[in-house]
Amino acid sequence: MAYDKGLADRIRDALATKPSVREVEMFGGLSFLVNESIVVSAGSDGGLLVRADPEQASELLATKGAQPAEMGAGRAMGNSWISVAGQTSASGENFDFWIAVALEYNEKETGKRRRGRRQNEP
Repeated sequence: MAYDKGLADRIRDALATKPSVREVEMFGGLSFLVNESIVVSAGSDGGLLVRADPEQASELLATKGAQPAEMGAGRAMGNSWISVAGQTSASGENFDFWIAVALEYNEKETGKRRRGRRQNEP
């Protein structure tokens, strides 16, 4: 599967301090999971596929280079998936912003699951 190897390396560096990071080839690129939940994917064109809080989708989509993610044939992936153009995600400041957005949502979602398990355990 083709993906931007330089971008993948930058993502690895950004996630180096996070626990339980795993890489999986999917979505036409290389996806990075933290706590078994997708955070971000490196695409072949240098762009990012970011998993973000759907409640912030409108605000995030107003950001330069961001658009709703599609899964082939124009099928929307949903409000929590945002494609960020390679030229936009390339700058350090923009890259850091999108990684932070994805990690914030990941913590919110995986934290809910962890709390839910504890509450349901005997």
